[in-house]
Amino acid sequence: MQSVLLSMSVFAFVGAVSPGPVNIIAASAGAQFGYKKAVFHVLGATFAYTFIVFLCGLGLEQALKMLPEMTGWLTAFGSVFLLYMAFKIATSVGIENSEHLKSAAHPTFFEGVLSQGLNPKAWLVAMSGVSLFVLKHSPTMLYLVIFCAISFVVCFLGVSAWAAAGNYIGRYLSTTKRQVTFNIAMGLLLGGTVVHMFWGY
Repeated sequence: MQSVLLSMSVFAFVGAVSPGPVNIIAASAGAQFGYKKAVFHVLGATFAYTFIVFLCGLGLEQALKMLPEMTGWLTAFGSVFLLYMAFKIATSVGIENSEHLKSAAHPTFFEGVLSQGLNPKAWLVAMSGVSLFVLKHSPTMLYLVIFCAISFVVCFLGVSAWAAAGNYIGRYLSTTKRQVTFNIAMGLLLGGTVVHMFWGY
């Protein structure tokens, strides 16, 4: 049991901390708004990923195998939404002072849910994890609950790390010009990630 828990944790950590659309958005939010406001996105993404793991454990993996076109729809819808987020980030104007920062719109909990829920990477990682650590063990529901709990904690820590890194980088974005340049770079990075992900499926 302990070896399975360790394997679950390592698998979940690698999936959570590796570069991807959700983490890029978290880093951008952390740099522009600070960790305290970026955490709304982090929590949304975390709850969404945990729910995805739970759904996969309840049999969605088999449903996707029976209806493979669902994967294509998910990829298409997810790509459109994430490209919208890339545009939103790239066109964000710099924030000159703390008063503007307070009134600026940071990524919301719901946007965090959508960015994760429409992220094909999240679904593929969840399905792989369920196949490896849940379906092969008994009782299945117990292992699913454990895997969901581990996924929640590790996903929160992984995405938080990106938001915290962005918050640290944000200290050096003291001018509007630097902020705009950073936002464009992050938007292009997110857009490039989405395009690469889309053509990879």
